[in-house]
Formats: sequence, structure tokens, C-alpha cells
Amino acid sequence: MRECARHAAGGRVGWLLLIVALAMPLLAACAPQRHHEALLVLADAAAGEGPSRLKETTPSPRRQAIAFDLEGRVHSGDLYLPADAEPAAGIVLAPGVVPEGKDEPRLVAFATTLARARFAVLVPDLPGYRQLRIHPSDARIVADAFAYLAGRAELAPAGRAGLAAFSYGVGPALLAALEEDLRERVRFVVGVGGYHDLTDAARYLTTGYFRAEERWQYLAPEDYGKLVLMSTARSYVEAGDARVFDCMIERRLKDRAADLSDLAERLGPSGRAVYALAVNADRERFAALYAALPPAMRADMAALSLHDKDLTRLRARLILMHGRGDNLIPWPESAALAAAVPPSQARLYLLHSVLGHADLRFSHVLSWRFLTRELPDIFRMWRAVDALVAEREAP
Repeated sequence: MRECARHAAGGRVGWLLLIVALAMPLLAACAPQRHHEALLVLADAAAGEGPSRLKETTPSPRRQAIAFDLEGRVHSGDLYLPADAEPAAGIVLAPGVVPEGKDEPRLVAFATTLARARFAVLVPDLPGYRQLRIHPSDARIVADAFAYLAGRAELAPAGRAGLAAFSYGVGPALLAALEEDLRERVRFVVGVGGYHDLTDAARYLTTGYFRAEERWQYLAPEDYGKLVLMSTARSYVEAGDARVFDCMIERRLKDRAADLSDLAERLGPSGRAVYALAVNADRERFAALYAALPPAMRADMAALSLHDKDLTRLRARLILMHGRGDNLIPWPESAALAAAVPPSQARLYLLHSVLGHADLRFSHVLSWRFLTRELPDIFRMWRAVDALVAEREAP
């Protein structure tokens, strides 16, 4: 199975590289060198750990473990640096809410791609994310990582530095960018598959319903979001309930279809309230079940939500990308983020086919689907990557 997956991935990236190769002569005639590099960066990001033109033409970046201290707050992370050039800009890349944290292979591959593109990349360790938990304190860790990176001219020349995050990490990244001591220094924020209203995101991950184009729509949600909900709840329920949630999560990580009813019978009142929300599929019941969550949990989720924050205070340029088929956080969340700032401040790229939540997928290059749906998506992704690469040159 793994061998088949490797061949499939190689073929997928091969088609993308072919598109890149075909586009090169046209771009050479009418576009600056940055556009060429953006194509190579896109192809390398799609390749992951596989071969690419960028890997062939650049030496492997350096990755080193670091510790940094901000006002007595000690953090750790990994710093990725170009091997043969000085960084042109710095970027803090927040890891996803996954057990591997900053060592998750796709994140490591993407950080390495950015370093090949002459970014100094700092990936902070967010312990809560490794435990599948999100908490308002995560924003402070991201903010401290940015302050460390942006405060070093050798990593962020002329102060060129920004943030990048995926999924539930987008919220803490934007909250970090709103911090009074950082607002004027964060030049850009890249958000892929992020959220705006955490309550709406929770409604979707439990029921599958979301509002788009002035009506309710349904897309079967990925069960992983419910695991994050239960894992986050461990800090707000009785110790016995937290242990039951541990067992539930362990069982579901092994088998996403595993029955949890026997474990649910062991939950106390607060645990039952969380579990009732997690397994509810009725859109009409969501509000009442959400209101029954432990008060401290609701308060922290409100602190993490962005819908009631004044995002017009942001100075950063936003580069937002979201797949319309995302089944963990629905695409209208990124659209709402873009609408919350002045039009000139945000670039939103909605992808119809090639991006789910975090994985890229492509059809045969000669298929109708590739030509009509996926090729336009590749162009949108290239524009997003080009906007990011341009941040190395921004004043």
C-alpha cells in the first residue's frame, strides 16, 4: 500500500511539474524571475518529500533545534535556514493540531520548501497541539516566536517577517498578529483552511452544516474534528471524564468507525455535555448543546474565535487559501476572514478541486476534470505562492 501511495504521489507531482515546465517559456517572456520561482516553490510544496526541480537546483536547508526566551517565557522550536544564501525574510510557521506537532512530515517538508525559497522559518513547539488541544495561550507562544524571529536582522532583514498557519492554527496566528507589541511588525499572514467564527466551525464539525450563499449547505465532516473537540475538553471536565476521553480518542485514532457507546456510559455530567455535542448531527439542537458545555471551555473558545475581534486593527497583509471541499473547516470561514479586513488587505484563493483540508490531489492531466477544474486551481495556488514569495521583496 505504501509503495502504491508513493507511485501515485510521484505521478501526481509529475503532472504538476509538466505544467510548470510548459509555462516557463511563456513566463520568461512576460514576467519577472519571481514568478518562475513561485512555480518551482509550488511544485516542490506539492511534491512533499518527493523529487522536484527546486530540490535539484538548491542544496538541502539546515534544520536546527533552538530555545528562545521572551520575558521569562521559555519556548523551543526548529529553525530552518537556506543552505547557500542569506534569508530574504522570516516566517513563523505554526504546526497543525496533530500528535506529531512540529515533526509532522508534511509540515517539515513545507518548512523545508520555504527555506529553499530563502525564508528563515521558525516552527515553534506548541505542546497543546501535540495533545490535540487548542487554547488561547497558543497565541502567546506564536507571538513570542514571531518576536524572537523578527528581532534578528539576520533572520528577518529590514523587518520582513510574517506568520503562516493551517486549520485551527490560523486563529492563534491572527490573534498573535493583533497583539499590541506586534501589530505594526507582522508584515503578512498566510492562512490555509482557517476559521473566523469558532462556534460556526464547531457547528460544522459536529453536524456537517454550514452557511454559504445565503442558505444552509451540508458536507459530511471529517471525524478528526470531533477528536480535537473531545481532546480540548479534557482540561475542562472532571479527571475521570478526561481519562474516558483519552480512551475514546485512542480508540478512534486506531479505528475511525469504532463504537464509543460503552465508554460514553462512564462519563459524568460535564463529560456527557461535551460528548452530546460531539455526536450530535442535528443542526437545530446545536445551540442548546453548545450552551451546555462547561463555562470555562466556552469562554476559552470565545477567546479563540475571531468573529468578534476587530480585525481592521491588523496591519498584516492576508494571503488566504481554502478548499471548497474542506471537510474539517468549511470554506466560508476564510471568506469571512477576508471580508473582515479592507479589500486591499486580503487576497482570498478558493480552490474547487485540488485542495481538501491539507492534502493536494490531482487527476490525469488529459482528463476533463483536470483541464476545467484543477488547472484553474493550480493557477490560483500559484498566485497565492507568488504573493508569499513577493513578501521577500516588500518594503
